[in-house]
Amino acid sequence: MPDDDAAALRSSSAVRRPPEPAPSRVLPERPRVPTRSTGRAARQAGLREHNLSLTLRHVLDADGSLSRADISAATGLARATVSGLVDLLIEAGLVRELVPEAARRVGRPAVPLVPAQGTVAGLGMEVNVDYVGVRAVDIAGRVLIERIETGNFRASDPETVLARLAGIAGATIASLSADGVRIAGTALALPGLVDRVTGPLRVAPKLGWRDVDVVALMTAHPVIEGFPPHLANEANLAARAEAHARRRGGPPSFVYVSGEIGIGGAIVLDGEIFRGRHGWSGEIGHLLVDPFGARDGRVTLEDFAGQDALMTGAGLDPARPIADLVAAVRSGQPGALESIDSAAQALGVALANVANVVDISEIVLGGTFAPLFRNLREPVTAQLARNVLFAPWSRLKVSEARAGDYPAITGAALAVLGTVVADPGSWMPVVGR
Repeated sequence: MPDDDAAALRSSSAVRRPPEPAPSRVLPERPRVPTRSTGRAARQAGLREHNLSLTLRHVLDADGSLSRADISAATGLARATVSGLVDLLIEAGLVRELVPEAARRVGRPAVPLVPAQGTVAGLGMEVNVDYVGVRAVDIAGRVLIERIETGNFRASDPETVLARLAGIAGATIASLSADGVRIAGTALALPGLVDRVTGPLRVAPKLGWRDVDVVALMTAHPVIEGFPPHLANEANLAARAEAHARRRGGPPSFVYVSGEIGIGGAIVLDGEIFRGRHGWSGEIGHLLVDPFGARDGRVTLEDFAGQDALMTGAGLDPARPIADLVAAVRSGQPGALESIDSAAQALGVALANVANVVDISEIVLGGTFAPLFRNLREPVTAQLARNVLFAPWSRLKVSEARAGDYPAITGAALAVLGTVVADPGSWMPVVGR
């Protein structure tokens, strides 16, 4: 983190910076806490560290504020223990107290606890075929800064594109630091195969990139050098954002489908992303829908339902925004309706194959499929009912994504913030430094 921006990113002498980001080039697995499913307190080594994380997670996941007594009841921790843990989290700038509520019974009024705003942030980034962008999200889940730049990055030069993104990210980090926000790290979503062992982007077909050392190119920027990004597939990170949006109903399980120029997917089981051995799972767009290409040479799901296919089938310029197709569909233009129906049939067939393999009960349509959900849901559901073996006993639900625009960027920021939640002790102030 050299040069002029470096000084702005350092903490004051009384606060210890969290450990420097590890040079690993793959997004780390979410720490698996033995008591995660029950939400009960740990009784083992690392007691304080685990219970700090557990307490912070309860504050972050609460629907509104909660008190120390609420945390004690939910975790089984003694109230005195919870009080001490909360005090540490407040001191670390991760939790804050609100004005005490009026007492509902005799005794001291409860003090509401909420996530701290604007203190610690994760920076999510994305390179896609038609845009690059960054989004800074704080520990309270608020978007602090968002910068999206559109362009045509088909068959692009990785060095040029990544330098552009690094410049946006570097300026964002400098701005956050000037406002006193501590940066937990960065993560980058990419539309292709990212090797979870060694980190390079192996291939991004729509970008025309192959075997690109993304981290090396990004960290050529002086600010990003101090915050080397973790890399992950864009659909996996979008699914992480979707799981986060659905977390209050319990750890969700679903297949996420991200419609873009290409089509990505991710399998979420009990709130966790299933990545596969290399991190290459979820390439739903490359499923063979018509392996013999009998229909005009179209073979894969992307050939039928990718954004270019949708636009072309509707008689629209593929370079135009998806909003043009949405408008054409809602106005009832025959070509647009036929294009959507063809895509929906292919999507239903592909997802039926997925459901038969992984035994999932819900399909979530995101990305460019979200604004077209009303037209896609019924034909996709019909194909699933027809082709999924277990459908007569357990009908699959098809739902619209809830994570909002650019979910992969949000998911990348949340992945970074997950490291803070897993180890909040690293953010404790150290007196005398």
